[in-house]
Amino acid sequence: MPFSEHTQRETLRACAVRLSGESADYDDVVERAGRCSIVLIGEATHGTAEFYRIRAEISQRLIAERHFDAVAVEGDWPDCWRVDRYVRGEGDDRTAEESLGDFSRFPRWMWRNETVVGFIDWLASRNATQPDEARAGFYGLDMYSLYRSADEVIGYLDAVDYEQAAIARHQYEALDHVRDPQRYGYEAVRGLRPDCSVAVRQRLAELVRRAAEYKGDGDRRSQDAYFFAERNAHVVANAESYYRAMFGPRALSWNVRDAHMAQTLLALQGYLRSQGREGRIVVWAHNSHVGDASATEMALAGEYNVGQLARQTAAFGSTFLIGFTTYTGTVMAAHEWGGEPESMPIRPALEESFEHLFYRTGLEAFYLPIQGETAMQLDTPMLERAIGVLYLPETERESHYLRVRMTRQFDAVFHLDESHAVSPLD
Repeated sequence: MPFSEHTQRETLRACAVRLSGESADYDDVVERAGRCSIVLIGEATHGTAEFYRIRAEISQRLIAERHFDAVAVEGDWPDCWRVDRYVRGEGDDRTAEESLGDFSRFPRWMWRNETVVGFIDWLASRNATQPDEARAGFYGLDMYSLYRSADEVIGYLDAVDYEQAAIARHQYEALDHVRDPQRYGYEAVRGLRPDCSVAVRQRLAELVRRAAEYKGDGDRRSQDAYFFAERNAHVVANAESYYRAMFGPRALSWNVRDAHMAQTLLALQGYLRSQGREGRIVVWAHNSHVGDASATEMALAGEYNVGQLARQTAAFGSTFLIGFTTYTGTVMAAHEWGGEPESMPIRPALEESFEHLFYRTGLEAFYLPIQGETAMQLDTPMLERAIGVLYLPETERESHYLRVRMTRQFDAVFHLDESHAVSPLD
């Protein structure tokens, strides 16, 4: 029998930790998450300053105190690789802001914002005091960089195997008609251009087959260069599938993307372990990718996500999933894909939502470990809000809410009654 809202509020008041703005706010989550191999930290929107700040502060402690090896974000692989070179003291960039220069496509503010710059500065400064084998990296899990990744594969082969570079150019040429990935997907599905799916997978297979030859004597930089190229080849193969899947059922394209991110995360963990590291990684992504999809209505549509796959894949080791919610405030978002971002007011959460229940506690801002009495009394389906890079308040219920069992979706949650838009660099 469901517990009354009054009982749920009283349990929340007893179990939640009110945020004070001090580092001690994160003691419990660092202790619990710090025992795990993969810690996935979400966000209810892609444009909230507090979510970025709290996520960065937790990550700093996990890296400094629990010796996590990397942060992997919902960003494109080649764009984040440039940041990784910077935080390791390599590459040509002189500042953190310069290292974010490849984040040029919509939505730039997701990673080109002041909070991310601050975190990258911190990571670079900390790494500068560490031996090479103890420096934490910054990596991208996403796969929108179809053409950029194809260029990187060819560029790598130009340096190590000119004949294979010429073959790769031929294999990728059907992708390169207009450099518009959605148009490529549309025309490929309708037979208006040659099917490139087999060719891009052949290129990936050949790169893997020649791994020992390309990596040479095994020094770290040659290992890094090969790993970067191999993952770019995976991006090309999976992005080609994704852009064709966009013109089929939504669940198909969603699953292609989240499966790719989970595969990249597993490959990164394996690569770090091959270097003698523990392969402990913090993931930054939206709640919809981090929270276990099997505990949400996404499962009814046949969708899964990174959080669910990480929990279910024993090779990852132990996982810890952290979500964020907000009741109202402002958010950096656009009205349409490719549109200009702006700071928009967020409507107060719907009454039948977890956000509204949290607001009614009067705690204003708190951390909630989901365990014991809390897990039992809140284990009921309710609405949860999700704002991506678009915010459409005129269709708030249809566009931004899904029904979830939050106690099964996350291991811990941070809630803010009022949050504020992130500050973009651009």
